[in-house]
Amino acid sequence: MSELSMMFSGAFLAATLLPGGSEVLLIALLNKAPQAWVALVVVASVGNTLGAMTSFYLGRIGRFAKSPEALSEGKHAKALALIERYGVWSLLLSWAPVIGDLLCLLAGWLKLRAFTALVMILIGKTLRYLIVAAATLHWFS
Repeated sequence: MSELSMMFSGAFLAATLLPGGSEVLLIALLNKAPQAWVALVVVASVGNTLGAMTSFYLGRIGRFAKSPEALSEGKHAKALALIERYGVWSLLLSWAPVIGDLLCLLAGWLKLRAFTALVMILIGKTLRYLIVAAATLHWFS
């Protein structure tokens, strides 16, 4: 499997509700092929964004399974409050551990505009991968 397809797969799966950290994979691949940093960041960002959008659309489907009252209680309450306060801008934090996946899921559940959500998620995730890549390349150079 090539480095780029491995990066895409790892980033996609890490952005869904499955556990996993694609940053470690990015660091390992950057150490192996530092000259490919642009391609790795782009592929990681696209894969992670598409994984997040999968969660977004699962949230849309989930409207049929969870009532608004059920989501306003328990583990969803903080993420829901964040989205209700900041709207689609909260998706800039979709890269954050633990809460990021939930933000994407709830954004779909709340029927936020898909294209705007896509743009915010892509920006947040790309910035995260750029920071990880810059830190890795600086540290190992």
